[in-house]
Parts: sequence; C-alpha cells; structure tokens
Amino acid sequence: MRTHTSALSRRRLLGLGAAAAAGAALSACGGPAPQQGGGGDASLRLLTPIFDRADGQKLLTSLLADFKKDHPGVSVQVDYTEYGKLNEKLATSIVGGQPYDVMLMGVGWIPPFVEKGVLADLGTSRSELESTYNPRVVEPGIYEGGTYGRPILLDTRIGIYRKDILAEAGIGAPPKDMTELMEMGKELTVREGGKLTRAGVDILSNDLRQTYLPVMWAHGGDLFADGKPVFDSDEAVEALQWMVDVIRTEKIEDYGFTQKGAVVAPLIQGRAAMMIGHNDMWRQASESAPELIEEDRIGGFMLNQRRPALFQGGTLATMSAKTKHPEQAKALVEYLSGEKVSPQAAEQRGNIPAVLSAADSEYVRGNKLISFAVDNLDHAFSEGGVPAWLEIREEFKPALESALLGKSSPADSLRGLAETAEAIIAKGA
Repeated sequence: MRTHTSALSRRRLLGLGAAAAAGAALSACGGPAPQQGGGGDASLRLLTPIFDRADGQKLLTSLLADFKKDHPGVSVQVDYTEYGKLNEKLATSIVGGQPYDVMLMGVGWIPPFVEKGVLADLGTSRSELESTYNPRVVEPGIYEGGTYGRPILLDTRIGIYRKDILAEAGIGAPPKDMTELMEMGKELTVREGGKLTRAGVDILSNDLRQTYLPVMWAHGGDLFADGKPVFDSDEAVEALQWMVDVIRTEKIEDYGFTQKGAVVAPLIQGRAAMMIGHNDMWRQASESAPELIEEDRIGGFMLNQRRPALFQGGTLATMSAKTKHPEQAKALVEYLSGEKVSPQAAEQRGNIPAVLSAADSEYVRGNKLISFAVDNLDHAFSEGGVPAWLEIREEFKPALESALLGKSSPADSLRGLAETAEAIIAKGA
C-alpha cells in the first residue's frame, strides 16, 4: 500500500472499511438514500476502477459530457483508481467522512457494503433489470431483496484452447468435460529431457481462486448455503483434487511454469495447449500474436462435469446511502450502466458489455472468446454472497497453494479454509 494506510495488512484494511462503515454510515442494513437534494444543481464524486488508463479517461470524459447535456446542473468529479487499490480508496473515503456519491465496484462486493449501510437501494425491480441484462448478470447486484448495483461490464473465466495444437495431435474438438480435459491435457503435454516445454492444460496463469471456483462449480460445488461455507463439500474437494492431479499426479503443468500477470500467457506463446483463463486472452493474442486471430487458432470451451460452468466477474455501479444528491446520483448510476456506456466501457477494457442489446454487436461477435461467454451466460456463476466475502476470499490462495504444493490434502485444505471462513463470519455477526 502506498498511502497512510501502508502499515495495515490487507485483512486489517478490509476490517477498516467495515468498521468505518459501521461508524459513519447507517445503523441498519442498506436502505434508500436520504431524500434531500432533488433535481437541479449537484456536484457528484465518482470512484471508478475501469476507466483508469489514458484511453479510458478520455472516453469517460466524453461520456460525462453527454450525461451533462441532459443534466446541465450536475458536475462529476472523477477519482480514477485500479481494482487493487479500490477497497483502500473506499475505506479511506468512509473514514474521512466523505464517501463517494457513486462507486463502481466488483462482483461480490455488494453484501459487505450493504450490510454496513454504505450503499443505497436503487429501488429498481429485478424484472425491470432483466429486461436490460441477462438474469445471471443481475443477481450479483441484488442482496436480501434490494437492488444495490447495476452491471456495467463483465469478465469471465472459461476454458480456452489452441485449435492448431489440438489439430496437430489429431483432436478435432475441445474437451466436453473435466475428465476429458485431463486426458487431453496428458496427451498434449510435452517434456524434453524431463523439462516441461508445453503444458497440456495451464491452470496457473489465472488467479488461483478464480481458476478453482469454475472448476468447483462444474463439479457441482458451491460457496455458501444459507450463509454458511460449503466449499469443503465432497464436490468441492473433488474439484481441488482435479487441480492437484494436473500438477502433482499427471505432471501436465509444473508449479512455477507460469506466473499470473505475465505479459504474454503460455497459451499465446504456444507453451500451453489449453488453459482456464480470462476472456482477455483474445485481446492479448490480437496485440502479441495477431496471426492466431487472423487464422482462427483460438477457441473457447465450457468447463463441465456435473454441470456446465463459467466464472463471471464484473463491475457494477452503486450509489452511496449518504449522498446528498440521490436523484442525480441515481441518474448517473443508470447512465453508466445503460445501453450507451456499457458497450463502450467494455470495449476499452477488452471485456463483455452487460446489456443484452450489445450481444450481437460487431465488437462482441468479432471477439470469439467474448461471444462464447455471452452465448453461455446462462451457465455463469459469481463469487461472493455473504457480508464477510472480501475477507474470506483472501484466504483462498494459501489454502489452494497448500494442496497444489502437496503440503496438505485437498480435503484438509478446504476443511481448514471453511473453518477460517466460519470464524470470520462469526466475528462479524
């Protein structure tokens, strides 16, 4: 951390956000914004992690100029950040008694901030939202019957494969389930003198939690049931065992073969035949190996065992329960999540527009990983679901790594993770 909170651990920072919200926001869970500051002039503060690059800032400036045409008395002060610093920004604003009027935040963030009274109910019905967005996209913005977030863009984790590498091995189609993915992965793995030169399946380039979760959902597991952790179920253990087998039993990939955040993923380099990864691989290939796009060498496939599944993350627009200008803030939320902004916001990030009207756009259909994800959103699952999620999610990586490195069994790793989660939930009760 680079601000005055640098001495805080990440967990303590999450706790700071919760404590500050509890003291500075509403005493009840969520609720409508204060009814003051109706139509007319208003100065709004907007926090956004999705327009932070130079091209994004230029785009947002243009979009806000259009917003101002319909709301001439409203000015918007933008605070740009990145997702890695978003929670710190939110916590600092709450501690300082100056919460943002409109905040863009991630899937899974709604329950924690609603529970502490930070977010206002937007007063929009589920049926109204589902006329604009896929129902699975709507779900992460709803908590305990209230609508607190409207989706702007999505990002997914799906199966991705090199068509040319499979074709060279005489394989004409991607795997239909996790069992076949393992078998193909073994066949496509290449070692020279014992050294791995091509991973049959790359499960390490993506964030480990966001790789494990769609594998878990595909095996029939879930995160929570009635607010209690169930990610130590038999299905969840089976899913983690599948990942352990990729690394330790079948030697399809070596730990350390790739690193999250590498400039170019092994699949793009030809050092992996398949992967569980981000739909952004299409953009990455377009920039670093355009021949893969031009020659149609990259495709997507669904992770499937007991059910098809893909991981759906994304960005939602929310409104502060403390805003002095609820009417104008809600208008800005609706504009940023609407049919004009959503496609443009998604394209500048290489992500997926949330609005249904963009499903057949040139941008979506021209990106085969994004169009694959859009066509399969009915099988999307999202993380989160409990107020303590932001704290719990930090515990996943060490638990998963412990199993992948052979330090503990999948069952023991997940049992310990579930026990930690239960303690975190109990602490916040």
